[in-house]
Amino acid sequence: MWGCGAFWGARAPSQLQRWLLPASRRRRRPAAASFSASAEPSRVQALVYGHHGDPAKVVELKNLELAAVGGSDVHVKMLAAPINPSDINMIQGNYGLLPQLPAVGGNEGVGQVVAVGSHVTGVKPGDWVIPANAGLGTWQTEAVFSEDALIGVPRDIPLQSAATLGVNPCTAYRMLMDFEQLRPGDSVIQNASNSGVGQAVIQIAAALGLRTINVVRDRPDIQKLMDRLKNLGADHVVTEEELRKPEMKNFFKNVPQPRLALNCVGGKSSTELLRHLAPGGTMVTYGGMAKQPVVASVSLLIFKDLKLRGFWMSQWKKDHNPDQFKELIFTLCDLIRRGQLSAPACSEVPLQDYQRALEASMQPFMSSKQILTMWLNNLCGAGTALLAHEVNTSVLVHGSSQQLPPAPSLLTGAMLGH
Repeated sequence: MWGCGAFWGARAPSQLQRWLLPASRRRRRPAAASFSASAEPSRVQALVYGHHGDPAKVVELKNLELAAVGGSDVHVKMLAAPINPSDINMIQGNYGLLPQLPAVGGNEGVGQVVAVGSHVTGVKPGDWVIPANAGLGTWQTEAVFSEDALIGVPRDIPLQSAATLGVNPCTAYRMLMDFEQLRPGDSVIQNASNSGVGQAVIQIAAALGLRTINVVRDRPDIQKLMDRLKNLGADHVVTEEELRKPEMKNFFKNVPQPRLALNCVGGKSSTELLRHLAPGGTMVTYGGMAKQPVVASVSLLIFKDLKLRGFWMSQWKKDHNPDQFKELIFTLCDLIRRGQLSAPACSEVPLQDYQRALEASMQPFMSSKQILTMWLNNLCGAGTALLAHEVNTSVLVHGSSQQLPPAPSLLTGAMLGH
């Protein structure tokens, strides 16, 4: 269930419609906390869709008014938020969970706490936070969320890693750990290996001592892609066409047959993964990019005793308590600190250029994840001159002024417009 609204905490559906009205159509009132000492409410920009359809057509950039901070609420300035396939599917209306419309897009991202309510104990101003569950609505410059909708993450990891932490790496880790008892030296085969999950699988598997066989679609710059995946730790990279050739039998004379296959494509690609699985192995399906069914031959199921499973991170969260998800997040943060897990290849795009980012995210052979960046907007919107990497700002917490830690000193050429 969608236990928290996109920027209003847990509010009744009747209030949701009012909060999604443009700010110019509502009576203005002071915000609970902001980066400046102004009595004017913060100007919130959000990517909103009122009905399902083509994201490039139904998503609009709107000005919204910030909700008041209640006792159990947290005021967050969003820093960065990716565009994932699940975000696109949700806007199209083709996902397992759909929010009540109108809704703010975005299931993942990282923000910085500006102010907290009097009953909040888990986070404080300056902390970085990510969504605890899907549907939070992260494609906006700032928001007020309930405390239980957020998880604090350490500030000593890269901003892009924090922004992309809660979906793809979590999915990769759980699939590697939960379906087969793999030991160092065992093999894993996957398709869509250049996806966000695929890149995380490569790195986490390498950290666990597992070998990966990574299947990708052929393309004009295939060698460049292969080199990039091998630099991440991929042991083998093959194309879909190569996987179908009889010569692959010779390949597996020197490489252990995989006991685990990870399928994000479906159709013929998933059938090929099954053909190369070791007897008794498991194929886990977590996506369907080809929009074709998984086809498994009867002989493979009978004579090789193969198992077909599915995985959805949202369901895993429902089946486990919040502390277990936090433990997973901290495990991944440890891998990031040790240099064993990095963010997927990313292209940073200012929130105002969302149309370009949405269109790019739906292009074929797109190997770069689109990241919407907001924190420069927030600083400039507060009248702050961005002349250095560190910016000092003050906030109001429980009626008293507190100093925020410096803004993230993780500027890149893309974020600076170079």
